[in-house]
Amino acid sequence: MITLSKKLKQQAGPKKEPEPESRRISIRDKLLVKEVQEMEENMPRTCRVQFDDPSVLHHFCLYISPDEGYWQGGRFKFEIDVPDDYNIVPPKARCLTKIWHPNITENGEICLSLLRQNSYDGLGWAPTRRLKDVLWGLNSLFSDLLNFEDPLNVEAAEHYARDREAFKIKVRDYIQAYAKR
Repeated sequence: MITLSKKLKQQAGPKKEPEPESRRISIRDKLLVKEVQEMEENMPRTCRVQFDDPSVLHHFCLYISPDEGYWQGGRFKFEIDVPDDYNIVPPKARCLTKIWHPNITENGEICLSLLRQNSYDGLGWAPTRRLKDVLWGLNSLFSDLLNFEDPLNVEAAEHYARDREAFKIKVRDYIQAYAKR
């Protein structure tokens, strides 16, 4: 049985691959165009964002330079990757600067509810969240979201509980060795 669609396909000839310019733009990339602009307009003063390639908005670096607290005087580099499934799944973040912190391991893993798809405290990722929320959350790990009670780096939290002055000295040593501005 010949249908109209088969007839039209035969007349059109073999299907060609679309040219690179005519590829569809992903939903993630459409969202990122707006969100990156919003993020840059609403960034904490202690943060700076750097894109290695201005046309690649789903991969960038965030620099945080705390102006108070234990990590004051340091400059910490975070790598942010926004997956294809964004905004259903959260961005992935890693700290590239070696740090002595209860919520960040020396390998760069980060404990922040906002970065988890499913969170016990109900504060995890939701499609209503934005990139600016991620920046503010990471920045807050150096101040009001600092959590010694539920650490990822248990050794750092125990160090703080055992001897706060020694903890402070070790943080300073790490800043001098790895995070000097």
